Amino acid sequence: MRSYPGVLSFAVLFGLVGLWQLWRFRLKPLFIPKADIDCMVDALIAEHGERAEDVAMMEEDRAWRRSKALKQGIWRRVRRELWRRYDAGEWK
Repeated sequence: MRSYPGVLSFAVLFGLVGLWQLWRFRLKPLFIPKADIDCMVDALIAEHGERAEDVAMMEEDRAWRRSKALKQGIWRRVRRELWRRYDAGEWK
């Protein structure tokens, strides 16, 4: 049986890139204080009213297109907070 060091190296590299993306997109945005997210949500609602979620979605898409994973994760949290407020009846 032959050894394939190239395959193992590729698998390790692929796994490390996956972990890096997980950190940048999912975990690091969780360290942004909720007060900052609430402030962003309040500003969006005050400035854009009913279109606040659309603006947040556009900002998240813009961050995705520019490969800004942290910004994308932050805007995802903002959108989730908007959804939470909408479901709770705090915002329409």
